[in-house]
Amino acid sequence: QVQLAESGGGLVQAGGSLRLSCAASGRTFSRLVMGWFRQAPGKEREFVAAIGWSGRGTYYADSVKGRFTISRDNAQNAVYLQMNTLKPEDTAVYYCAAVQALVPATLKNTYDYWGQGTQVTVSS
Repeated sequence: QVQLAESGGGLVQAGGSLRLSCAASGRTFSRLVMGWFRQAPGKEREFVAAIGWSGRGTYYADSVKGRFTISRDNAQNAVYLQMNTLKPEDTAVYYCAAVQALVPATLKNTYDYWGQGTQVTVSS
C-alpha cells in the first residue's frame, strides 16, 4: 500500500505561482511513477503531469506545458508540482497519484494510489 498526502494548495491571483507537494509513504518510493491530476467542478479528472523513477522522464498536458514543472525527491519520498503563470482555468482540486510501473503514465485508470486532493483556486 501507498499513502499519499498533498499540500500547498490555496487561493492565488491570475499570473501567480503555487507549489504543490505530495508526501508518500508505504512502498519503495523510488520505484513508483508519480502523477498529478486535477478535477474542476462538473468536469472529469484530467492528467496534468507525470514523472518517472529517476525524475528524468516527465510528461505534461498541453494545457500546462511551459508553465508547470513536476519534480521528485526520492530521499524525501516527495513529488512536487511547481505551477507558474496560473490562470483561472487552472482552478481545480489537484490530486497526487502513484503506480508501480516502468514508464510514466497519463491515463488516470493506470494509477493505483491517490491522495485526498488539495484545492487550487485562481482568481481573475
